[in-house]
Amino acid sequence: MDTIKRLATLNRIRQLSRLMDTSLRVPGTGFRIGLDPIIGLIPGAGDLISTAFSAYIIFLATRFGIPRQDLTEMIFNVALESVVGTVPLVGDLFDAFYKSNIRNLAILEKHLMAVEPELEEVASEVYKSEVSVR
Repeated sequence: MDTIKRLATLNRIRQLSRLMDTSLRVPGTGFRIGLDPIIGLIPGAGDLISTAFSAYIIFLATRFGIPRQDLTEMIFNVALESVVGTVPLVGDLFDAFYKSNIRNLAILEKHLMAVEPELEEVASEVYKSEVSVR
């Protein structure tokens, strides 16, 4: 995968992670939630949909050659959130606080800083410029 595609993939992972975990600010607080705990309120299908989004993020992360140990940690994060998320209401609160997608993004970014620091630096600059335009 060339650099442009790698940057696009990284930015897609960032956008999806933030959409699912931190896209909305709770009024009157500094706390942020994403669509994950909201979708999780849908009985039965909600947790399945959220897990599918998280699995897609992990799939995209595998394109960067992430080590097995990091991949295992990412899968654990999603599995934990999925299992606890099945508990009505308590699971949705856990989803709001645990933020597995943001955790997985941090694992990927740490890997990229170690292996491809120039890609991470360029990606950060591109992402910051895109966000400031909005």
